[in-house]
Amino acid sequence: MRNISSFDRMYLVLAGIFIASLVCCNLIFQKFFSWTPFGLYTFEISVGILPYPITFLVTDIISEIYGKKRANDVVKAGLVASVFVLVVIQVASLVTATPWSPIDDGTFDKVFGLTARAVFASMVAYLAAQFIDIRVFHFWKRLTRGKHLWLRNNASTIFSQLIDTALVLGILCGSGVIEWERFTALFLNGFIFKVVVAALDTPAFYLAVGLFRRLFPDEMKTVEAEGQG
Repeated sequence: MRNISSFDRMYLVLAGIFIASLVCCNLIFQKFFSWTPFGLYTFEISVGILPYPITFLVTDIISEIYGKKRANDVVKAGLVASVFVLVVIQVASLVTATPWSPIDDGTFDKVFGLTARAVFASMVAYLAAQFIDIRVFHFWKRLTRGKHLWLRNNASTIFSQLIDTALVLGILCGSGVIEWERFTALFLNGFIFKVVVAALDTPAFYLAVGLFRRLFPDEMKTVEAEGQG
């Protein structure tokens, strides 16, 4: 049996972080909070948005280090994981809670009852946004001939987050989960928040890419030689 290299193990770690972040988004989205950084602007957003930018950071790292194909593979794996979690939640909601259960059926359904619609909205937006993110990332990488990491990291994430925010809110409002009158405010809050996070995660992107290039120079040369970088 072939031993898994440290380079491949890191791919699995990144994929695990990606899938965990994606699943979290769909499970916790019903709680909303307000945040006013430095007293400049008040965001009113779902807590589900907190781990979501991590998914785009991870796919950008994988795209840069492992190539387009393996980034697309992670996106597909995230879809399978989300659907699996949805099935588990649906089965869990069908069984009746015992009288002594700390969480009764009503509370469980209140927390997870909208998960099916949330996952559907999230998956439509997720697939569109993630594949767009990967394509735009590699478009800028080719255009700049592998230079300007910050440009492809931010340009791909900002454009894909615009698509993602519009799609997920449109589906949630259209299905009655959220009132339409809240669409504009939530869209602006969500998109601006994601743009800010995209800018703030740029140092993390540079750090990750720098560490990989230092630790795995031969592996990265192989990826680039195969035309996947």
